[in-house]
Amino acid sequence: MEKSMNSTTLARTKSEQLVIETQAAATPTSKSPTMQNEDAPITSENMGTLSRKSSQRMVVGASPGRSSGGNKNNTHIRKPRSAQVKMDVEELSNGAALSRASSASLGLSFSFTGFTVPPDEITDSKPFSDDDIPEDIEAGTCKPKFQTEPTLPIYLKFSDVTYKVITKGMTTSEERDILNGITGAVSPGEVLALMGPSGSGKTTLLNLLGGRLIQSTVRSSVTYNDQPYSKFLKSKIGFVTQDDVLFPHLTVKETLTYTARLRLSKALSRQQKEKRAIDVIYELGLERCQDTMIGGSFVRGVSGGERKRVCIGNEIIINPSLLFLDEPTSGLDSTTALRTVQTLQNIAEAGKTVITTIHQPSSRLFRKFDKLILLGKGSSLYFGRASEAMAYFSSIGCSPLIAMNPAEFLLDLANGNINDISVPSELEDKVQVGNSETETRHEKPPPAVVHEYLVEAYESRVAENEKKKLMTPLPLDDEIKLKVFSSKREWGASWWQQYCILFCRGIKERRHDYFSWLRITQVLSTAIILGLLWWQSDSKSTRGRQDQAGLLFFIAVFWGFFPVFTAIFTFPQERAMLSKERAADMYRLSAYFLARTTSDLPLDLILPVLFLLVVYFMAGLRLSAGPFFLSMLTVFLCIIAAQGLGLAIGATLMDLKRATTLASVTVMTFMLAGGYFVKKVPVFISWIRYMSFNYHTYKLLLKVQYQDITPPVNGIKTDDGLWEVGALVAMIFGYRVLAYLSLRGMQLHRGA
Repeated sequence: MEKSMNSTTLARTKSEQLVIETQAAATPTSKSPTMQNEDAPITSENMGTLSRKSSQRMVVGASPGRSSGGNKNNTHIRKPRSAQVKMDVEELSNGAALSRASSASLGLSFSFTGFTVPPDEITDSKPFSDDDIPEDIEAGTCKPKFQTEPTLPIYLKFSDVTYKVITKGMTTSEERDILNGITGAVSPGEVLALMGPSGSGKTTLLNLLGGRLIQSTVRSSVTYNDQPYSKFLKSKIGFVTQDDVLFPHLTVKETLTYTARLRLSKALSRQQKEKRAIDVIYELGLERCQDTMIGGSFVRGVSGGERKRVCIGNEIIINPSLLFLDEPTSGLDSTTALRTVQTLQNIAEAGKTVITTIHQPSSRLFRKFDKLILLGKGSSLYFGRASEAMAYFSSIGCSPLIAMNPAEFLLDLANGNINDISVPSELEDKVQVGNSETETRHEKPPPAVVHEYLVEAYESRVAENEKKKLMTPLPLDDEIKLKVFSSKREWGASWWQQYCILFCRGIKERRHDYFSWLRITQVLSTAIILGLLWWQSDSKSTRGRQDQAGLLFFIAVFWGFFPVFTAIFTFPQERAMLSKERAADMYRLSAYFLARTTSDLPLDLILPVLFLLVVYFMAGLRLSAGPFFLSMLTVFLCIIAAQGLGLAIGATLMDLKRATTLASVTVMTFMLAGGYFVKKVPVFISWIRYMSFNYHTYKLLLKVQYQDITPPVNGIKTDDGLWEVGALVAMIFGYRVLAYLSLRGMQLHRGA
């Protein structure tokens, strides 16, 4: 009993101390950094002190987070589970919105990582600086803070954003409105949520604001610090797509390390970039899975929440000023989704501007957002503080009749579903005036009428005031405006460094596929079957040479067919990754293309060596070092030429079904014209055989095996074969140039 009373007294004393400190922080003698937007221009010296306004209810104790100790020894004070200290900031500060910088001075700032304090522990509150981070006794060493350098503040404004899509039919074309005059703004330190039902235009608006959508049908005014979009902003914008586009066979650490080496400034050394990647891993709470592969459809890897945090880490590693996220909580459970949004909140604390689309958040998630744009059928139904959305819709006569999640209430309104929502008098009058039976059956207006009413209410009550606010110029320093307006594109690495990094990444990613037991078994089993069928064949007799000619032709066909259908999948499968990384200016297209095509060569040439070692000696081909290595070189030339054809077809069509069909017809034609099935080809179609790598490979193999032997096999002259070598080399470079030009002409994203 005595122990219980002591615990209660201690908790009460602790609560009173926090109330006093909070009231003191709520009434500062000098202006907080947040208020600088209204009175004084923001300069590059004070831009790192931007903080985030918040009027939310804070829970200290059992909630996730880490706070410093209240005494000098930083010891943990044991508390029962129910001993939670709650503070209502609005009550303590008499309605004034405290910034998160003020709460951080109370020791209430939460870590990037979502580090969880055990529910039976509450740490004392004590202000601490970045250089004085206490050590968590039970969890081990503290995780370092990621945000160490100032962030360039970017204020995003957009007014009357309109976007249309032209759908072409058989005879006519139809123009469809996707966005209809969307207006809004978001400042550093804020999280703006774009919410609405499926098909309302959330992703389109996000892509347009992120500079990833450029069309002639876009009419809008989007400014960044009152400046238009420029290529410089690519290095200041992080964009997390809805789909987790990651390499499945790379580990978490490798993924973030390669991103750091490609995207971070040239001024940083390789060790500094790798350290930044490690810091991000710890800040996002990924240290337990840093050596685990990402995984995919057929590869077991990290969980969905960890994959999403890796995607976020890929973007925040560059310290972006703007962070865009497309439905970061899709496919996650409520707890993981809450942690993800908490991460976004912590990112915004560092002075970053965060814009995210959200589909159907929980009530706890909804409270994490600062601003909200509610979209319905491409029109704006609400823009303002997320905490004031319910009050706004109540003011226009729409309020829930039952206890309801605010997000569900807003989505019902956006869909026109008002079954559990009060009907405004204006809508009731429309229902009574209407004579349609469908309108009077349930005494509820149809969704189209509800949508029209909500749009009219927003235009008359909110839109004009918001547009007037956007007309006010920002009190920003000219230096910051000029930085945003700069048209210079910044690369994180030189061309050679980009090539080396992409080459190493390509080998690490694809080595698992190339050395899979399925592929090795396929090649070796084929080699053994061929060796058994042509076991110690006779090369001295004419009939024996004819049999060996069939084997050589099959080798030419097999190593022409196999690489084509492997290389076809290269660019179509990596199109999403290429679009994502090129949109962020991670590397030059030429560096990627050369690294992608050359990183396959060491892997592609290992299996042919094993194949020839089995077939060559089992079949009893010419046992001499010269013919053996020349035969291997000939097969290598055939493989590289066939790869070029596959790369060209895949890059040109970018569709696996069409590419596979075209490759099948092409390879079959080259095989038939290869000089084995038809000896005398008609003149009008004989030109095909000169385009066939099978034909040139077959001739070279015959010349290597039967040089200076008469009569010639299949009428092929046994010369030095330089013409065939030249033809294969021309194909190697020609097909790859065609593939590169096809990629260059493919519209990936703005500025790609």
